[in-house]
Amino acid sequence: MTSIIINKASSEDLETIQSLGIQTFSETFAEDNTEEAMKKYLEESFNTEKVKSELHNPDSLFYIAWEEDDPVGYLKLNSGSAQTELQEEMSLEIERIYVKKSHHGKKVGQLLYNQALETAQILNKSSLWLGVWEENLRALNFYKKNGFVEFDKHIFRLGDEEQTDLMMRKIWE
Repeated sequence: MTSIIINKASSEDLETIQSLGIQTFSETFAEDNTEEAMKKYLEESFNTEKVKSELHNPDSLFYIAWEEDDPVGYLKLNSGSAQTELQEEMSLEIERIYVKKSHHGKKVGQLLYNQALETAQILNKSSLWLGVWEENLRALNFYKKNGFVEFDKHIFRLGDEEQTDLMMRKIWE
C-alpha cells in the first residue's frame, strides 16, 4: 500500500468531501437501512449548501486522507457551538471518521483518529467525544481500542427512523 497523507481540507475540497461522505456513509449503512431513509439522509447531510457552510464554519475542521491522488477517507471535528451536542469548551467532537470500504483494515481510520487527537491537543482540549451507532461494532471496537468509554446515549435520526448512538469520550490530562 502506498503511504497515506492527511491534509486539512479547505473550501476547494467541497466536492471531494461531498463524494467521500456519500460513498462512505452508503458503504457503511446502506445494507442496514431503507433506500428511502438513506436517500433522505444523504440529501440533507451532503447537499452543496450544507457542506459549504460546514467548511466555512471556523469551529469545524475537515481532514482528508489521500492515497496518492485518491481520497480514501475523511475526518470532521467540531468545537464550540459547532458541536452537535455537549458543546463543552474543553471538548472536541469527532463528528465523522469515514473510510472507503476498499481501505478498511489499512490503518486509514487510525491515521485520521491520530489527527483528531493531535488537533485536540493543539487546541488545548482535555477530551474527545463522539456518537457511534450501537450496532456499528467495527467502529465501537475501534474507539474502545483507542481508550474511549461510553458515557451516555442519544437518538440519531436516519430518515424517519430513530437509532441509538452510544456517546463515548476519551479524557486525558
